Amino acid sequence: MSRSWSLRTLPTSLASGLLLVAFVAGCGGGGGGPASGWKDPNPLPPDTMRFVADEIGKYGGRFVIGATSAPKTFNGLMANETSSTDVTQLLFMGLTEYDNGRQVDIPMIAKTWETTPDGRTWTFHMRRGAAFSDGHPITSADVAFSFDVCYDPDLHPSIQDLIQTDGKRWEITTPDSYTVVFRLPRPYALALASIASVRIMPKHALEASFKAGDFASAYGTSTPPESIVTSGAWRVKQFVAGEKLVLERNPYWFGVDAKGQRLPYLDELVFVFVPDQNTLALKFQAGDLDALDNVKPEDYQTYEDGQAAGAYKLVSLGPSLNSNFMWFNLNRVRDKGSKRPLGSIYVDPVKYAWFSDVRFRRAVSMAIDRGAIIRSVFFGEATKNWTLYTAGNKQWHDASVQGADYDPEGAKRLFAEIGFRDSNGDGMLEDAKGRPVSFTIKTNGDNVTRVSMANFIKDDLAKVGIRCVPTPVDFNTLIVNLRENFDYEALLLGLGAGVPPDPGMSQNVVRSSGLTHYWNIKQPRPETPAEAELDSLITANVGTIDPAVRHATSRRICEIWNEQVFTIWLPTVNTKLPVRNGFGNLHPVVIPHRILWNIDRVFRKAPTRR
Repeated sequence: MSRSWSLRTLPTSLASGLLLVAFVAGCGGGGGGPASGWKDPNPLPPDTMRFVADEIGKYGGRFVIGATSAPKTFNGLMANETSSTDVTQLLFMGLTEYDNGRQVDIPMIAKTWETTPDGRTWTFHMRRGAAFSDGHPITSADVAFSFDVCYDPDLHPSIQDLIQTDGKRWEITTPDSYTVVFRLPRPYALALASIASVRIMPKHALEASFKAGDFASAYGTSTPPESIVTSGAWRVKQFVAGEKLVLERNPYWFGVDAKGQRLPYLDELVFVFVPDQNTLALKFQAGDLDALDNVKPEDYQTYEDGQAAGAYKLVSLGPSLNSNFMWFNLNRVRDKGSKRPLGSIYVDPVKYAWFSDVRFRRAVSMAIDRGAIIRSVFFGEATKNWTLYTAGNKQWHDASVQGADYDPEGAKRLFAEIGFRDSNGDGMLEDAKGRPVSFTIKTNGDNVTRVSMANFIKDDLAKVGIRCVPTPVDFNTLIVNLRENFDYEALLLGLGAGVPPDPGMSQNVVRSSGLTHYWNIKQPRPETPAEAELDSLITANVGTIDPAVRHATSRRICEIWNEQVFTIWLPTVNTKLPVRNGFGNLHPVVIPHRILWNIDRVFRKAPTRR
């Protein structure tokens, strides 16, 4: 700060014997495709990955998707915000992946794997002949290197909390060039999913940068595309800041279709960047885009009515897995190189005292009329949400968990209990020393829905005497405020679901030491009893494969979160996405990444228009 919710759970047979997971691997000779333009220039490796799809496609054409924010990095291990991970998950693969459509784990760079009966040792057997986009072989040395990067204490990528136990890294050995063994101190429910989440990066291209301490800036958006070596189905062809990103197929990729033809089918995957959702809508309606993954609910009816004339479908996916919420800045200085003293706060001390009082946070939550937000901002296309696990999460959503909902009179009583009064009769509250109770709330200006919610919150808080000033900023500026300079008082954003959408994938959010524990990140030790309990609960949650224990600890995490009002939950949209006709194997799903999850198999049926 995102394949039905099917958990990458350890199979029940895990406790009774050796579990062997093997998948059919395609073999093959030449990779020439149908006579439609592209001819495969390289021989296929001995161990190909044969993908499941409805149809055999044909080569050629491009798929164009619109976005309001460009990636901040092309570094698959350092990317954290959605604008970057939407791209890096296409450029880099893990040892295994998750098939969003079939909701099963599938092999990827590893062709098979097995685990011991106690669930503590995992062995992966890699594909022979798999190569990076520059033709260099992918071996166990690249896997070990990628995990070394993730374990680096200074870099501290967001994945780090998922691949350690009790704060310690796992033992990783590489018996040979195509075998990797992970040894864990105890069973871990998210072992497979966590290992899979580490994107495999090229040691031969990045080791020098890592040793020099420059890895965080490696593969930045200013890096020449030809210098970015990828392990996934795609590589960078062109990046024009503020305009577009063009990906092209990786000519060495090991993925093939049922006929043994190398994937992807498309020549190019294009991201077009425009400043806001309104402009995106206009470009889609003009036929310049093939899909949108970020549509305002107020536009749903327009898209619904225009399907036939516009040659597209509006696909309804149900409640989003992405959550919306706001929070207050309780961060303290952790950086020894900071100009501020270690442990000092970033916001005004008076406001910090307000924000750190749970009664203040609860009162703000109670002042917000979520039902009215759903009716107005979301045009009825949303649902209330009180946890990281929305109603779209069929396995982990708990409808009995509730938060501090709309109760303006109750909010007024809490503010009075804190000592806030309208001492000058202007209708707005002041604290005990006569200082106006006010705060700014930042959000990304390119997201019309979030800006509308911020303005709605401003109006609701004014009704109970609190001044709130919405402050839209550029998304990348917001990320800097969020993670680097902490220049904000309150912030309105959201979180995409992890893949798979399991509580264990939220460890970086739940744990006090996490980089995505937004309100007070990277705590050396839990700074409140509640956060200490959250740490203990998430450890218990991922340290067992007992579903009853996992559900009980997940529920308690949500309850504590809401008791402390660490975040102020806002409605979750019901997702509908427009996708252009004329593409084969295009099947949007609610699990991120909703449209592009199988783009390596998508092909253009209709003649290329661009």
